[in-house]
Amino acid sequence: MATTMPLRKLISCVILDLDGTLLNTDGIVNEVLKAFLVKYGKPWDGRVTQRIVGKTPIEAAAAIVEDYELPCTVDELVSELNPMFLNQWCNIKPLPGASRLIKHLHGHGVPMALASNSLRVHIEAKIAYQPGWKESFSFIVGSDEVKMGKPSPELFLEAAKRLNTEPSSCLVIEDSLTGVTAGKAAGMEVVAVPSLPKQSHLYTLADEVINSLFDLRPEKWGLPPFQDWVAGTLPIEPWHIGGPVIKGFGRGSKVLGIPTANLSTEGYSKILFEYPSGVYFGWAGLSTRGVYKMVMSIGWNPYFNNREKTIEPWLLHDFDEDFYGEELRLTIVGYIRSEANFPSLESLIAKIHEDGRIAEKALDLPLYTRYKGDPYLSISLQNN
Repeated sequence: MATTMPLRKLISCVILDLDGTLLNTDGIVNEVLKAFLVKYGKPWDGRVTQRIVGKTPIEAAAAIVEDYELPCTVDELVSELNPMFLNQWCNIKPLPGASRLIKHLHGHGVPMALASNSLRVHIEAKIAYQPGWKESFSFIVGSDEVKMGKPSPELFLEAAKRLNTEPSSCLVIEDSLTGVTAGKAAGMEVVAVPSLPKQSHLYTLADEVINSLFDLRPEKWGLPPFQDWVAGTLPIEPWHIGGPVIKGFGRGSKVLGIPTANLSTEGYSKILFEYPSGVYFGWAGLSTRGVYKMVMSIGWNPYFNNREKTIEPWLLHDFDEDFYGEELRLTIVGYIRSEANFPSLESLIAKIHEDGRIAEKALDLPLYTRYKGDPYLSISLQNN
């Protein structure tokens, strides 16, 4: 973006966490544990999720044994789970914005290190499936290469040592409270990207808290800015979601004066988990009507404090009637901003209209117009 950012501090190196920061390992962990616990007749209910985020394998295993009262030792659990995880690392997806960030920093010659509470062999295995990642990092440090993992600062201090730089010149990017604590204890600047929803208020130690890697502004830290923002929007790899239009909260038209065409989140939990909350835009195909410009929010809508993560598209067109039950297909092509809270309903409405104007204008650009003919949208039209 063209706006000038105030400089927070001059940084020379970046140290990144891996799990939950760059890679969506939480999804794989959930799948593996769900399958594993069947053996003991226990349903995986995610109750230890908050306790294992950012922890070493041994610490995470100890929490699982304790919480699920498993009849095995921590070491036995680790040895049973390790091969199951190693078989799944090939299926891990980068978190949105991760590959973009790595490519950007590497392309500008910014020295980078990976410092993770995972074992070195697991780190290597995970990043082996991500093209261009391994060669982008000057150094990799695993928890088995130091005496103590995070929240001890040792991992980060070791990374700074290998980078041959002062800790105060390093920027740490972390998703967990454990990692943020370690980064600050190492005397480094820390940007937190919380991996668990509605947890941002807990990250008081961090120098900056952002919603996702899409929202990182490297120039705040004296690093080269991204140059890929176009007309206030960030182009992203297109993704799809669809289903019949359902009745929402009844506030779109009534409270906001903005008629949203809500979609059920059923069957899309993985996609919702993968994509950060925020405002996106793209094209909407309605089965009997055609293709329209669209802006949408994904998230909890802090002003209304939803309990569930929702998808609320706004088709930028005046319709004469409701179309509940009609098949709606969305091709999402860009990102506008992170989810935010607002001091008043008026300021929320003003921001939604601003998002609409940004999307409307951006979708006239050839960069985005080409997706209007996406087969995903036309399939829904042909099937009716």
